[in-house]
Amino acid sequence: MTGKERREQLLDIGRSLFAERGLDGTSVEEIASAAGVSKPVVYEHFGGKEGLYAVVVDREFESLLRLVTESLNSAIHYRGKLEKAALALLQYIEEHPDGFRILVRDSHGGTGTGSYASLLSEIAGEVEHVLAQEFDRRDYDDRFAPMYAQMLVGMVAMTGQWWLDVRKPRREDVAAHVVNLAWNGLAALEPRPSLDPRRRRKELERRERRAEKAAAKAEKAEEKAAAKAERAQRKGRREVDELADPSV
Repeated sequence: MTGKERREQLLDIGRSLFAERGLDGTSVEEIASAAGVSKPVVYEHFGGKEGLYAVVVDREFESLLRLVTESLNSAIHYRGKLEKAALALLQYIEEHPDGFRILVRDSHGGTGTGSYASLLSEIAGEVEHVLAQEFDRRDYDDRFAPMYAQMLVGMVAMTGQWWLDVRKPRREDVAAHVVNLAWNGLAALEPRPSLDPRRRRKELERRERRAEKAAAKAEKAEEKAAAKAERAQRKGRREVDELADPSV
């Protein structure tokens, strides 16, 4: 095994152990034993478990940040940007659960930029830039863009942490529901959210048809009630006339 291959092997083993036990719960002896090498080999490549941990965290940090940033820049429409970013985070969680667990758990000051809080801050900065442009285009006050960016990132991030363990429903459905709340708000939630714009359009058309039918039914009911009330009024007038003039 070459030096590069050995380094990658140690990183893979370290990632798995750190995800399960954390930095403090993992020893150099355990890392070396799992790799089938002596402790000095670990020290030679990383200077100790802290160095190995820092590299693992920084790799996961850069990987997730790149995925989310690319997703934000890969769509034109702002709903599409939000959909792709939410889906990118969930895809990362699904495909790299150990890496995500490490990022969420990370709280060590010696790991450079690799903390979950700093990761979310970086992502929020990207989202803030996107929102500021949209706010300006719609004549909203772009001073609030940083606040809205924090709201959106926090919502997606907390949902991702929850989904890490439950894994239901599937990631596309989770992303669709997150975007449903973020895009439409509680007052205008879509009954059947989807990431597919064609399905959303068909669902909107179905809702519009149902609304038209409901409106037509309500209008017919109102007409029926009005006709009934008019008949009752005519009957009442006839009875009054009969009482006033028995010859009628």
